[in-house]
Amino acid sequence: MVTLERLRAGHAEALLGFERENREYFARAVPDRGDAHFAEFTDRLRALLAEQAAGICHFHVVLDADGRLVGRVNLVDVADGTAELGYRVGERAAGRGVATAAVRLVCEEAATTYGLRALTAVTTLDNAASRAVLRRCGFTEAGSLTVDGRPGLRHRRALLP
Repeated sequence: MVTLERLRAGHAEALLGFERENREYFARAVPDRGDAHFAEFTDRLRALLAEQAAGICHFHVVLDADGRLVGRVNLVDVADGTAELGYRVGERAAGRGVATAAVRLVCEEAATTYGLRALTAVTTLDNAASRAVLRRCGFTEAGSLTVDGRPGLRHRRALLP
């Protein structure tokens, strides 16, 4: 159904197009990245790739069966065998199991390729779809917190070696 590819410079055009196409859709659930994000996209991508090369983060694009970029899934703040999971799926692919498939794939990658032992993730309480994805992928609630001024939940998943 979907595949993951580690983010690389060659994804720049497709990634920027994906972010622009889905900007309003994403802004309904998470704070908008602002105009500067798009104006400075090339520099931002270069910085992300440097973080990835340093092992601080692992960024991925999600591709559909036709090779179109339909989402992103990232592992950030890698330290002490853990990382925080973040993901976004474009509007046209939403509700089709793409996020669940991508999160499952990155969990496997986190354990086997990156040697991580656990992942955390954060959702707002009103983001039922994201919470459902995490549940389906083996995450459990691990406490409450505030996310951009909204009530949220922290989730955790241990990974098998």
